[in-house]
Amino acid sequence: MTTNPTDNAEQVAYWNGAAARRWLDLDAKQDVVFAPITEALFARARLAQGERVLDVGCGGGGMTIDIASRVGPTGRAVGLDVSRPMLAAARQRASPGSPIEFILADAATHVFAPASFDALLSRFGVMFFADPVGAFANLRGALRRGGRAVFACWRAAKLNTWQMTPLRAALRCVPRLPELGPEDPGPFSFADDARVRRVLDRAGFAKIELAAIDLEIDIAAGQGFESAVATAQSIGAASRAIEGRSEHERAAAVEEIRAALAPLRRGDALPLGAALWIATAVNP
Repeated sequence: MTTNPTDNAEQVAYWNGAAARRWLDLDAKQDVVFAPITEALFARARLAQGERVLDVGCGGGGMTIDIASRVGPTGRAVGLDVSRPMLAAARQRASPGSPIEFILADAATHVFAPASFDALLSRFGVMFFADPVGAFANLRGALRRGGRAVFACWRAAKLNTWQMTPLRAALRCVPRLPELGPEDPGPFSFADDARVRRVLDRAGFAKIELAAIDLEIDIAAGQGFESAVATAQSIGAASRAIEGRSEHERAAAVEEIRAALAPLRRGDALPLGAALWIATAVNP
């Protein structure tokens, strides 16, 4: 998916269409699958009671709700996303009276009140900006002086077997998708740590650090082998490869995915490798 360098319209359309429905079908399970990543993110964010925190690309709101529990009743958790269906689900999940707000907006262009947040967090929500420097400059304006940005983004695709194992299997039955350039908006656009540092530096951030995290995530979420197959065909690279294909092609691809995953199962779990950066930076 390519875009005009200053226009996120394609991404907005994508996350309000079939992609949002796929993710929402597995929303609760995704929070379980990504739980080790979320904990690594929080370990570096060091949220405190009473802080005001922005969750960029909040999706179905699971992490925003977790943020609210950590900042307590005197804090504030604000989830922001471009996806109307995801935010509708997030609002339903949030408990009435909790210190949570959800905003339908593009983080790259939304007019934030200056210095209105102590921290911004994101779990895989910042790799899709058409103009990442401009987007992060806009987000920095929402942080108080000394406020911090902490986000997770994927490292190289080849290191993420949770995505590449199902994808390689699916490609035995469906054509390859058009190749994205290394800096085109997409899940791996921040794979290069030098690029991430450059983007944050040009956006005005300081004290930029990237920690390489390697762990296993259970794509079955402890629910058995068929749960893993459902995850593999619904989110990640394989899901994009089989989206829009004929029923015959899709069925064949799912069988190939099933065969590739079968030897990797461990009881009710199916752990696969995940490689990511957790980036931290400060608004000077």
